[in-house]
Amino acid sequence: MKRFLLYLPIVLSFALLGAHFMRYGNFFGVAGAALLMALLVVRKAWVAWLMQLVLVLGALEWLHTLYKLVQVRIALDQPYLRMAIILGAVAAVTFCSALLFRTRTLRRIYETQGPA
Repeated sequence: MKRFLLYLPIVLSFALLGAHFMRYGNFFGVAGAALLMALLVVRKAWVAWLMQLVLVLGALEWLHTLYKLVQVRIALDQPYLRMAIILGAVAAVTFCSALLFRTRTLRRIYETQGPA
């Protein structure tokens, strides 16, 4: 159960990134997100590092999208605060998903523990 709860935000983050890329017609991004979800079953240190890198980049992508959409909404004189809060929360969850690979359980699973 503990492992499931650790993997849940990670898989959710990749699924949301995949949906984001699909919205903009980037099917390579969709395929990449799906491939990364499948790669979670490979229990190697390089997988953990790759996941952390991609999730941090994903959080930056959400912040970039947030900035662009707020600029458009301001230009069109439309409300933007609720959208900004939602996208900010998605970016935060995506970033925190990367931090989950630093937990003891996932460090043990992906063999990233240093010497004692």
